Amino acid sequence: MILTVLLATSVTTIAPSDTAYGTISVAQAATDEGQVTREVLDTERIVRSYFRDIPVMAEIARCESTFRHTLPDGSVLRGKVDSDDTGVMQINRRYHGAKAAQLELDLNDIYHNMAYARYLYETQGTQPWSASAPCWNKTVAMNI
Repeated sequence: MILTVLLATSVTTIAPSDTAYGTISVAQAATDEGQVTREVLDTERIVRSYFRDIPVMAEIARCESTFRHTLPDGSVLRGKVDSDDTGVMQINRRYHGAKAAQLELDLNDIYHNMAYARYLYETQGTQPWSASAPCWNKTVAMNI
């Protein structure tokens, strides 16, 4: 579900965020009706809360998906470089789909996506996200 807020006179924006794949604006997108999607801010709050004990994972989510799990049309975010990368933590289905299914996790669900990311972190550290390390290891010491 995408929460929306009706603004009377202006649209509030958030500064662009650097990612491993370039700069992606996380500005709140205004619709023709003057509504502003709050999904990115809500997703960031969910991710930071879920990973409050592992802050590097929140930074990885920032770099991998700019805190997006779904797109404005409601579909789950897929990777631009590899379309098998899925959701807020950009879990690759080709490599991790079978294990996620074995653990009864649906990578299209934000909480399952984060749960599988936690499983990866607990078994492999930050290695599965090494491609985006130039982005997230600037702000958080790498946990090896």
